[in-house]
Amino acid sequence: MPHDMKLDAIDCRILALLQVDATLPVAEIATQVGLSSTPCWRRIQRLRASGVIQRQVALVDPRRVNLPVTVFVTIRTRDHSEAWFERFRTSITLIPEVVEFFRMSGDIDYLLRVVVPDIAAYDRVYKRLIADNALSDVSSSFAMEEIKFTTALPLGYVP
Repeated sequence: MPHDMKLDAIDCRILALLQVDATLPVAEIATQVGLSSTPCWRRIQRLRASGVIQRQVALVDPRRVNLPVTVFVTIRTRDHSEAWFERFRTSITLIPEVVEFFRMSGDIDYLLRVVVPDIAAYDRVYKRLIADNALSDVSSSFAMEEIKFTTALPLGYVP
C-alpha cells in the first residue's frame, strides 16, 4: 500500500474517532461515519497498511506511575558530525526517561522531553547525558503545570 495514499472526509472522521479512543468497536465507528461495518473495517485496515495509523497504544497517566515531573532539556553541541550524532542518538535512546527527542533549527541543536519522579531522578538522567556525550550546553526547564496535552493530530490540513 502506498505511503502517500489520499485520505477522504470519511477517512479523516475515522482517524478523528480512533485518535480519541482506539478501542471503539468497528461497528460504532461505522455508524458514526455513515458506513456499514465491513467497508469501515477495510478502511481502517488500509489506513494501517499504508502507515497512516502507525500503531495503537495505551496512554498512561504519568502521575499514577510516579512520573509527575516533566523536564524540557535543550542541548547545544559543537560537533555536528554523523559519527558523533550516531553515538549521541544511541545514548539518548538508551535512557528510558527521555520520551521525546528532536533535532531543532535555530540556536538549540536538540530538545528532549524527560519524565521523572523528582529532581534527584532528573539529576541522575542529567549526569548520564553529560557523561556519555560531548555537549557544549545543556539547559533544563521544569514544567510547572500541564495546560494542554493531546496526542490527537489536527486533521484539517489533509488535502
